[in-house]
Parts: sequence; structure tokens; C-alpha cells
Amino acid sequence: MDLSTPTWRKSSHSSGNGGDCVEVARINDTVAIRDSKDPEGPKLLLPLPALASLTRHIKNA
Repeated sequence: MDLSTPTWRKSSHSSGNGGDCVEVARINDTVAIRDSKDPEGPKLLLPLPALASLTRHIKNA
């Protein structure tokens, strides 16, 4: 999967927190997640259903 061309986005809520945030990019049916301080570093790739499940789990924790 080519991760050099997607448009990476971060939450508008992430400004002002010292740069501790993640960025996401959608690539077809997958979401790539990376550390905004290390854009060349590792990326976590999740299928959309897995991201939805993770988000629900976090909100319910």
C-alpha cells in the first residue's frame, strides 16, 4: 500500500497540546494512523470496521 500520497489530517482539537497528536488518512477501505511528530515513522493500518469498533470501545470505556 502506497502511504506517500494520501492526505493526512489531524483533529482541530489537537492544536495547543504540545504536538501530542495523531494524524489519519483514508485509503480505500482502510484508515492509516501515524504520529504527527514522526510522519516518516510507523503507521497503523486498520480496516474501517475495525476503526469503528475501536472508537466505540474507547467511547464506552
